[in-house]
Amino acid sequence: MQQILCAPSGRLSVWDMLEKLAGIEARFEEIDREMAAAAEDYQRVAELAQERADLEPIVTAYREYKSLSQQLEEARALLQADDAEMRQLAEAEVSELEPRMEVLAERLKKMLLPRDPRDERNVIMEIRAGTGGDEASLFAADLFRMYSRYAESRGWKVEVLSQNETGVGGFKEIIFLIKGKGAYSRLKYESGVHRVQRVPATESSGRIHTSTATVAVLAEADALEVDIPEKDVRMEVFRSAGAGGQHVQKNATAVRLIHEPTGMVVQCQDERSQLQNRVRAMSILRARLYEMELRKRQQAEEALRRSQVGTGDRSEKIRTYNFPQSRVTDHRISMSSHNLQAVLDGDLDAFIDELATREEAARLQTARN
Repeated sequence: MQQILCAPSGRLSVWDMLEKLAGIEARFEEIDREMAAAAEDYQRVAELAQERADLEPIVTAYREYKSLSQQLEEARALLQADDAEMRQLAEAEVSELEPRMEVLAERLKKMLLPRDPRDERNVIMEIRAGTGGDEASLFAADLFRMYSRYAESRGWKVEVLSQNETGVGGFKEIIFLIKGKGAYSRLKYESGVHRVQRVPATESSGRIHTSTATVAVLAEADALEVDIPEKDVRMEVFRSAGAGGQHVQKNATAVRLIHEPTGMVVQCQDERSQLQNRVRAMSILRARLYEMELRKRQQAEEALRRSQVGTGDRSEKIRTYNFPQSRVTDHRISMSSHNLQAVLDGDLDAFIDELATREEAARLQTARN
C-alpha cells in the first residue's frame, strides 16, 4: 500500500498525515477501552464520549481512505495480468479509485487543520453606534435585529446583557449573548466596522448620509479559563436609568465594574437585582479579558494572522449596506448581495460561508508551505 500513498504535487506530506491519522485511530480505540473500564464514573464517561464524538468523523474518513488504498493496490496488481479483459477492468477501477482517493486526502488534510478552540462556544456581541449621530444609533439597532434574526434561523437564543438606548429608538450601545452550539464559528467574522449609506428619515432634502457602527464578537469564557482576582475589580453601584414614572429604580441595582490592571469598564443595569447585574457584568469582563489575551498570542504569530481572511480588527471597515442600490458589499472578499432587505432579515450565510471557505483555503496553503 505504501507505493500508492503519495501526496498530490508533493505539497503536503501524506506520510505525516497518515502518521497523525494512525495516532488518532489508536486514540479512538483506546477511548472505547477506557469507557468500558470507567463505566461507573459517569463524568469521566461523558468526557470520553465527547472526545470520541470529536474524533469519529476523522477516523471514519481515515478508515475509508485505507480501504480505498487496499482496493487500489489490488487493482494495480491486476494491471500485469495476462488476461486482456482483466487488465481492462483493472484500468477502469484504477481510474475510478485514484480521484476518489485524492478528494478524500484533501478532506482529511482539512480535518487535521488545528481548530479554533472557541468555535463551539456561545458569543457575546457588542454593537456601538459610530459616526453619524442618531442615524448611527438606528443602524446599530438594525444590526442587532439582523443578528437576532440570524440567531433565530439557527435555533440559537439571544439574551440582552446591557443596552443604552437613544430617544429615537436606536442604541448607543447594546451588548448581548447568543447561546448555541457553534455560534462563535459563524459569527467571529462579523467583528469590525459596518457602514450604512441611506437617506435618514429626518433628512428633508433627500441627501444620502454615511454612518457607521462597530461590532465586536467575543467568545464566552468561564471562570476556570479567566481568573480575575477580587482585588483587581472595583465595583460601583448606581440607580438604573429608566423611562421615568413607575420604571425609575428606587434602589441602586445597576453595577459598574472597573478592572484595575487594564482600566476596562463594564456596566449592566437591565436586571432587577444588583447580584444579577454583577453576574452579567463579570461575564462580559471575562470575555473581554479572554479576547485580549488571545489577541496577544495571535500578534506573536504574525505569519498565521496574515494567512487569515481579514484581521477582525474593529477599526477595519468590513461591510457596507447601501440602501439606494439595495446592495450589501463585504470588502474583505469583494462579494455583494443585491437583496439588502434579506440580509438585514438575517440572511448572512452566503457571506459567512465564503469567509469561512477563504480562511480554510489560506490555512491549507500555510500548512502546505
